[in-house]
Amino acid sequence: MRRAERFASRAEAYGPDMTLSLDLPPAPATAAQRAARPERPSVIELRLSAYAGHRRARFPLGRLTLLAGPSGGGKSTALRAYESLARLGSGAAVSEAFPDPAACVPERARPDAQRRRGFRIGCTADGPEGPVLLDVAVQAEPELRIVGERLSAGGVVLLETALRDPSRRTVQAAWYTAGSASVTRAPMPDDRLGTALLPLRVAGKTDGQRQVLAAAEQMVVALRSVFACDPRPDRMRAAVPVASGRLLPGCDNLAEVLWRTRSECAIRHGLLVAAVRDACAGPVTDVRADEVADGRVRAVLDRGNGPLTHFGRLGDGELRYAGLALVLLTGPGVLAVDRPGEVPDALQSLTVLADGFDRSLDVRQRAELLRLAARMCDRGHIRLLGTVSDASWAEGVEGATVVHVNYPGAD
Repeated sequence: MRRAERFASRAEAYGPDMTLSLDLPPAPATAAQRAARPERPSVIELRLSAYAGHRRARFPLGRLTLLAGPSGGGKSTALRAYESLARLGSGAAVSEAFPDPAACVPERARPDAQRRRGFRIGCTADGPEGPVLLDVAVQAEPELRIVGERLSAGGVVLLETALRDPSRRTVQAAWYTAGSASVTRAPMPDDRLGTALLPLRVAGKTDGQRQVLAAAEQMVVALRSVFACDPRPDRMRAAVPVASGRLLPGCDNLAEVLWRTRSECAIRHGLLVAAVRDACAGPVTDVRADEVADGRVRAVLDRGNGPLTHFGRLGDGELRYAGLALVLLTGPGVLAVDRPGEVPDALQSLTVLADGFDRSLDVRQRAELLRLAARMCDRGHIRLLGTVSDASWAEGVEGATVVHVNYPGAD
């Protein structure tokens, strides 16, 4: 049986008999191979081996990816799975990453003799180290914990963890050292992703240790900068106080962000005005925030020919379009997102998760938003993963990848 199949069968059982065995490390890449690899780490595949209604599902991810399918087919589930992996990669506890773990367990999964049930999830991150794979087995019942993890590259396992004693809140981990001892073994907590902890545990003194660290850091950087955005028109219409100036996932404080960004970058603000002009009814000469009597600010459109139009008068489609356009044009410095501060901006990419990417948008608005997303994603500093019910309008658009999603057996 192949090594990946052994891991899958052990993870599905969630038992304490998971064994640890590591292969020899892969040969170092040549200079030509490293030069051909992307500098910005990014997730290029999401795997849901046994997660909610998904079985052995693989989703290829490009710079701009739309998950398309019927309602109830698993599009939003895949998006939430990606967000959960991102939280684990940021160092969050498994309870923070999966606030409703029971919903992640396959509906027909039967508990074992110890009443244990769980799910399996993973991804692939490409970057300077080449494709790096992460696979995680999570026990949801009777208590939430990570019971198995594997980090691999080039077909070779670099880190493997296994639950040996269910009575302890640790897993046994093994990773390469390639020093006097080829493998280092140590316990790790069962509520955190071992890959995210490796930079704190590995000294990096040997070639093997540096290889493990490089693969782990690539995965963490690829996962960490994620902004889940779902603009809420009902909240975007109100005036808001001026606070941090960082955009919230629901774009509730869009007016506050406009108040900050309009004076910070004239070029980006000009692009936002042009984008809103393309999608809103009537003329638009400016998009800004004005102060109201109690010191709060509200977003307004300047039509250039009379009274201002405040956002409270705009339709849901116009508001959702404006919120998503602002996200695509501003970047992580303006968004409420966790960023790896130790990594230069030039080596980072932000992934925007947009559930219902085309929700409430008319034909013109969704086409303009997709074109804007394609332009911004083509620059390499931002990626977008969104969901749509019907992607026929997006098929063939340069730069867009459409992945059709449906649970096995779903209508």
